[in-house]
Amino acid sequence: MTISAEKKKEMLWTMLLSRRFEDELTELCKIEGKIHGMMILATGQEAVGSGACAALDPEDVIITNHRSHNHLLAKGADPNSLMAEIYCKATGCNKGKSGTLHLAVPEVNAPCTSTVVGAGPPIAVGQAFAQQYKGDKQVTVCFFGDGAAAEGSVHEAMNMAGLWRLPLIFICENNVYAGAQRLEEHTPVPDLVIRAAGYAMPGVSVDGNDALAVHQAVMQAKKRAQAGEGPTFIECKTYRCRGHGEADPQLYQPKDEISAWLDKCPIPRLRDTLLSEGILTAADFQAMEKRAETIVLEAVRFAEDSPYPSPEEALEDVFV
Repeated sequence: MTISAEKKKEMLWTMLLSRRFEDELTELCKIEGKIHGMMILATGQEAVGSGACAALDPEDVIITNHRSHNHLLAKGADPNSLMAEIYCKATGCNKGKSGTLHLAVPEVNAPCTSTVVGAGPPIAVGQAFAQQYKGDKQVTVCFFGDGAAAEGSVHEAMNMAGLWRLPLIFICENNVYAGAQRLEEHTPVPDLVIRAAGYAMPGVSVDGNDALAVHQAVMQAKKRAQAGEGPTFIECKTYRCRGHGEADPQLYQPKDEISAWLDKCPIPRLRDTLLSEGILTAADFQAMEKRAETIVLEAVRFAEDSPYPSPEEALEDVFV
């Protein structure tokens, strides 16, 4: 399956934007009182969200988790409203009521994120069932981590999706750590992809730091789903270069391990591919970096200049 030059540049761009966005959050979190709540970042994992979302149409749905900034930006979320929400400001995508961990951007068909480990897949099953019931050609993609893969809710969701042949793509970001636990400390199998066979769906293992490989896998899974052939489980093997949250000193992660994975960073990897193929020049890449910096700094300015929601708004947008 050939990937166009424009699509390759799109993946590189959303990875660059995501990295610059989260690098800025890393610095903002060091300023006391600047950003409220726990900050969970996807540094080093950007190829998964960028590769996957580049395979999707605007009408396709993503359900994601607490490590969601890359997924949302790659799906087309506005950096200004995303940053304002992280600042808990009224101009944020959820009017300042969700903060960084419960972001929802319905205008790009990202209806929810959840910090409850394993909560996304059952929601994704409902979304995919609705698509199937209505006869839509859209698909749902659900992102979750290797830690969540052990949750009963994930297995129930995979079982139901397989049984009903839903248009659902399960993407497990296996980043080696679930909180402070290494993979071998919380699962007896080194390759989570083998679990797919138990639910009568294909299991695909890809290099999660290779955006092009992720993109190809999702395109193939989407083609199957649209043909009525049901769900696919994709395990993207990547690495969490920062702590579980920004308050995590990473004492349990070997420094040489972090360094080795930083050498496998997905951004220079795709950049070098595009340079070698003549799709991009060094000047083009520098311009992309500058553009990402400008957009992110404008997002911070927008967030800081925006008002907090009024106390009265606490009673709006609630069920009861």
